Amino acid sequence: MPITDSFAPTADFAPVATDSLAGLPAGGVPADVLAAGGSAADNLSGFSAWTVTIMETLGPVGVGFMVFLDNIFPPIPSELVLPLAGFTSSQGQMNIVAAIVFATIGSVVGAVLLWALGKWIGIERIARIAVKMPLVDVDDVHKTVDWFDKHGDKAVFFGRMIPIFRSLISIPAGMRDMRLTKFLLLTTAGSAIWNTILIVAGFTLGENWSVVETYAGYFQNVVIVAVVVFVIVWIVFKVRKQRRKKAAGLDTTEGDHIEPGEFEV
Repeated sequence: MPITDSFAPTADFAPVATDSLAGLPAGGVPADVLAAGGSAADNLSGFSAWTVTIMETLGPVGVGFMVFLDNIFPPIPSELVLPLAGFTSSQGQMNIVAAIVFATIGSVVGAVLLWALGKWIGIERIARIAVKMPLVDVDDVHKTVDWFDKHGDKAVFFGRMIPIFRSLISIPAGMRDMRLTKFLLLTTAGSAIWNTILIVAGFTLGENWSVVETYAGYFQNVVIVAVVVFVIVWIVFKVRKQRRKKAAGLDTTEGDHIEPGEFEV
């Protein structure tokens, strides 16, 4: 028998090689695995696989649970969780409308807990702590409170769409005793928009859901850089201001105390 004949592919071998590649999207889960009831998390790893497994196990409730955790524990990023919810829906493991609804419920529940925390702490208690910090004086606290009193509604609504702030904005809302009904309305509206955008994007991109996470990560980095720059500029301004006061012989700590009821709404 010629040597070439000994290596000729058999009729049974060729279809197996072809079928093993069929339906395999780049970076995704093989179509035949999903058709056989496989998990959308099979080709994922780490936190992504764990998140998808929770969503597949608990359904839309799992989405709400993960988003709730994101609100009270920001290191769990909604920029990752929400596109994964869309991806899981695109694999037929979950209804996309239910995913959006429960994600919004999770956002609101987490926000209300932080609102209640802010209300319990109170603005006066925080103000007394703040004025004891270096470079902070009573005027700074008053300006911050005045700003929130003027722009609090917009801050709560748009803050739900900004990394870092989406969790933190609930606390000053509670401190300033924003009406719970107004807070719920603004938080629900802002959260629903943000959740819908990321979940639908993850659903549309399917196995390429990580594209959403990438660009959302860029947005988060821009926000972080902007905050860092603001803090540095603020520190430089305050240091120069205190130096001018000392040069003029003024007491930089004079008047740094909070009177009871000073910040009543």
